[in-house]
Amino acid sequence: MIMVTGVSGALGSAILDGLRAEAVIGASSKGAGETVRRADFDRPETLAEAFAGVRVLVFVSAGYAEDDVVLARHGAVVRAAAAAGVDHVIYTSLAGSGERLSIALAHRWTEARLAEAPFDVTVLRNGLYAELAAGMALAGAASAARTGVFTAPLGDGRLSVVARADLAAVAVRVAAEAWSDVTAGAPRRHAGRTYELEGVDAVGGHDLARALADALDRPVEYRTAPLGDLRPMLAGLEAYQAGHTISTFANVNAGLLEAAHSDLPPLLDTPPLPVRDLITAAVTAGLPARHPADLPGRLSSR
Repeated sequence: MIMVTGVSGALGSAILDGLRAEAVIGASSKGAGETVRRADFDRPETLAEAFAGVRVLVFVSAGYAEDDVVLARHGAVVRAAAAAGVDHVIYTSLAGSGERLSIALAHRWTEARLAEAPFDVTVLRNGLYAELAAGMALAGAASAARTGVFTAPLGDGRLSVVARADLAAVAVRVAAEAWSDVTAGAPRRHAGRTYELEGVDAVGGHDLARALADALDRPVEYRTAPLGDLRPMLAGLEAYQAGHTISTFANVNAGLLEAAHSDLPPLLDTPPLPVRDLITAAVTAGLPARHPADLPGRLSSR
């Protein structure tokens, strides 16, 4: 049986939906049924029962918390998967271009724990979502609507972003093929592999200004700003989210989030989705009711 964790979230639910043709079950902290089991990472005692009979585990990383909390959650999952006799764990990590982001710590720690475990491992190093770039644009949308200027501390930097649907599609393929190999007793083609699923397109401040111009139906130009100007806008976020947001903008500004290579295209059946169109659509959809939770600190969580 395949299990997908985190199915109450957008990525986990998309992976679960894509695996419906397989012997698959979901897991979440609120699960309590035949199709979604309860697996509360904050209550490790729930994991033994949740993982019973699971041979391939799609471990969707559990963010929205401080690093020490995430490490405790992920450590509990690794130990429980080993105790349950899981054959293959597929972990959704962070792409290499994000190595200097504050969110990287928990991902690299988890990769190290998985490498020590007795089961096969595949690491899907996911790129940053296109929704992250849309959140950056939406954070300046009100001002852009009034002034025709989109201001953000991005400098001349660009960030590579990817459609969440493409990341889900890769996870579905890897999980289905891992399940096939496990049940057939065949060589496990994805065992020990780390895939860098970076976005194949990068966007910067001028691109986000164009997305706002399309959404607002008015000219919008981009101007950079000091990083410190961002802090007052983060008052509605949790402290860890504010820190991750500052880290993200600082890395873009320094030119450190544009990827040079991606394993994404060969793992997809079709070309990667056009992220600029996704960003414009997300900005347009987000204009009527923007909320502080839509800021990048929320969208850049694990």
